[in-house]
Amino acid sequence: MDLSDKLKELREKGLAEIEKASDEKKLNDVRVKLVGRKSELTKILRSMRDVAPEDRREVGQKVNQLRDLFNKKLNGTKDQINKALVAEKLQKEKIDVTLPGRKTHLGSEHPINIILDDLETYFISMGYKVVQGPEIETDHYCFEMMNLPKDHPARDMQATFYIDSENLLRPQTSGDQARVLEKHDFSKGPLKMVGPGKVYRRDDDDATHSHQFMQMEGLVIDKNITMSDLKGTLEETARHVFGQDRGTCLRPSYFPFTEPSVEMDVVCFNCEGKGCPICKYTGWIEVLGAGMVHPNVLTNAGVDPDVYGGFAFGIGLDRFAILKYGIDDIRDFYTNDVRFLGQFRKEER
Repeated sequence: MDLSDKLKELREKGLAEIEKASDEKKLNDVRVKLVGRKSELTKILRSMRDVAPEDRREVGQKVNQLRDLFNKKLNGTKDQINKALVAEKLQKEKIDVTLPGRKTHLGSEHPINIILDDLETYFISMGYKVVQGPEIETDHYCFEMMNLPKDHPARDMQATFYIDSENLLRPQTSGDQARVLEKHDFSKGPLKMVGPGKVYRRDDDDATHSHQFMQMEGLVIDKNITMSDLKGTLEETARHVFGQDRGTCLRPSYFPFTEPSVEMDVVCFNCEGKGCPICKYTGWIEVLGAGMVHPNVLTNAGVDPDVYGGFAFGIGLDRFAILKYGIDDIRDFYTNDVRFLGQFRKEER
């Protein structure tokens, strides 16, 4: 068989094999066989020294023409295979735009965060600033600056987690007040702040107690601040959270950092003041503690109590959320049960 016949045979067989290749892998195998380093065409080119000099030009042209033909057919077939694969994938992943969309299940805002965000917005609208203090606080700022020296009997009221003799997990956010108060420049205006955050106490966890809970401390210091300013602020805050028709009352209490001190009650949500087990048959439920800032607290912060005065209050955000949403177990706030949290999606509130 002369060279022309051999090239003709290679051409017919090669085109037939390209035609039969049904996927990209088989096509690559055919490519290696027809135009690879060990293909018949490559062998012919390597044996050109055995061809008569006057025939080498013609033979080389024919071999290169056949190689170009094979490459063209191989590339064309590859394009056809890829187009078929894309068409098949599009058919499998076809989307019927007339079908209803799948409902996206959104997460739920935590009830304590709902109360926190609402109160922050409320107090900011009244000119307060929001501050954040450290959760690991010093004994100095948490107690001594707040009129509780180390030998003060009120220390026994605080079930505190001490890290060492000076550092502790704050049992209240009052330390935020002390830090802000000693740095405030009253020549620029009064001090009005709220400080929300986590607090920690050595309580046994049950339906109404937790070793960790959320608190929001409030402080207003200026000239000519009176008890009526405190009363109006607390009443409006309670009505903002619990409703405009919710009755409130103040009763005397004791806190080392305020004098006089009060606690505020609201009319029981369950019995509307008639008396029930929830309110211990009093018709009232305690919601927060407050009072006029003790002169010693002002003095400790370098503020003249003869010129300036003010009030402070502490809101238990967990308690507010329990009362507002009728939650009967404080531990529900920390178990991350999606069934519980799902009740507080915005569209359901």
